Amino acid sequence: MSSMNLYVGNLSFSTTESDLQNLFAQYGQVETAKIITDRYSGQSRGFGFVEMSSRSEGEQAMAGLNGKEIDSRQLKVNEAKPRTDDRSGGRGGGRRY
Repeated sequence: MSSMNLYVGNLSFSTTESDLQNLFAQYGQVETAKIITDRYSGQSRGFGFVEMSSRSEGEQAMAGLNGKEIDSRQLKVNEAKPRTDDRSGGRGGGRRY
């Protein structure tokens, strides 16, 4: 049984990792719940990642929570894309003359 990593977007800045954990726990076992914060201010950047213990639980959570309104914000929940080590951020390299 493989776990499933979910991207959770459009979070309220007041949502905590424990809120995220509790929200997704309705759909199964949450391995990790992480809210991404600004490196300098420590404030939430409005998105995070949740790892569910199985793909089926992840799919149920996605179906149940994508578009659901939490703290007056409509959540976006989908499968997280694997991280790459490409840190260019999609900007084209090199100079243009």
